[in-house]
Amino acid sequence: MIVIRRAAERRHVKNGKKESWLTFFPGEPPGPLAGAFGLLTAFDEFRLPPNEAAAPRPTGDAEVVVYVYRGALAQEDSNGGSGVVRAGEFQCLTTGSSVRHVETNTSWTDWAHVFRISLLASEVGLECAHEQRRFAAAQRRNALCVVASRDGRKGSLRLRQEALVCSSILDPGHHLVHELKPRHSAWLHLIHGEAQFGDLVLTAGDGAGTTDEPAVSLTVQEKSEILLIDLGPTSGPTGSS
Repeated sequence: MIVIRRAAERRHVKNGKKESWLTFFPGEPPGPLAGAFGLLTAFDEFRLPPNEAAAPRPTGDAEVVVYVYRGALAQEDSNGGSGVVRAGEFQCLTTGSSVRHVETNTSWTDWAHVFRISLLASEVGLECAHEQRRFAAAQRRNALCVVASRDGRKGSLRLRQEALVCSSILDPGHHLVHELKPRHSAWLHLIHGEAQFGDLVLTAGDGAGTTDEPAVSLTVQEKSEILLIDLGPTSGPTGSS
């Protein structure tokens, strides 16, 4: 089964100049994408003007993967941690309900463009932790580069959930296949470009979820960039209401 969330169907939130696009959001009518897709509880895209703070993350136990597509993002948490995530870097954080995070565009002149992926925590009360790494464009070109995984394969960031987060930058005409184990689900998001995904044409901002499919297979029509999350075994309904 394949379900799709078009870019225009995401919830668009504008606060002053800063903008957010939420793939999943509370209050949706019941359906396969109501509030989540399997372990994937949030897939947010936001653009921040110079020196502006991002919308706060939802509180609660979660594993969060942050990808800074353009610009740089300064982070501070209520435990006293701080750092900067720059363009091309990915960060994996384990968050708890008692910790608050603030994310701010570090630049006084340039916009920041960031993606934030939230996965359901594998257990309640996980110890807060984070790590980050740059994955060069050469590593991601025309290949599915694993940026986060449970086993830290190929130097990827470590997740506690049974999931893979992958990134790829694809040249026009390139065909990409990611095989899925039985009963696995996956979410594909097109950051920019255009891709043929089965009988569907995806354009920038579109996302698609698969359940009980043998593989995620796509061919790009123009230079494109994708994020792909293998969400592991499906346990019960894919979405939540």
